[in-house]
Amino acid sequence: MFNHQESPFGEARDDRRVSITEFEPDLTDEDWMTKYRAGELVGGPVFWAPIETLAPTRTVGRGRTNLTLIRPTILQTDASTPYAGFDRRESPTRDPGVSVHFAPAAYGIAGTGTYVFTFAVEAPTRSEFRPTGFAGGGTVDAPGAIRFSGKRAITVILRDVPASAEAWAAIEQTDGAAWSWFSTRIGHPPLVFDPLPASG
Repeated sequence: MFNHQESPFGEARDDRRVSITEFEPDLTDEDWMTKYRAGELVGGPVFWAPIETLAPTRTVGRGRTNLTLIRPTILQTDASTPYAGFDRRESPTRDPGVSVHFAPAAYGIAGTGTYVFTFAVEAPTRSEFRPTGFAGGGTVDAPGAIRFSGKRAITVILRDVPASAEAWAAIEQTDGAAWSWFSTRIGHPPLVFDPLPASG
């Protein structure tokens, strides 16, 4: 029997501090250069800061922008860096995942735009994820599957999303063991400039 100071769920406090800078990006500068050029950024403003960041302690944004956690094993909101934990072994009938819905018009966006969803994920052992999305009449740019261990940013790009659309991006674990999700950042694509030719 547990007394009032002990929890049947183990240690209640997680003092790990996790920074988004610790997550290895899945897209390199060269990848971004093939996807976008500065002259191609039409149909939407350019912001340096994210439009929205959803996390275990911020699950709802403006309008219908919100977060869905599919089959988490724990939601630890009082950790030094809050997280949701998942484990496919605990959910054999449904792949665990994270889904983020985004309503551009709720953020004052009036035109068609391209949005980058960045999921911050940590998988201590090799796991496989399937990124997906819906661009409301636009197109989804996401890898078919991504396998890794460690801290990784998984990117889903939604192109040509109408302002009135309710778009979404998601990641589902299709193989592996325990993993953690820390946040999903929604923003515009980074600016990529072609190098200037050497003068001589």
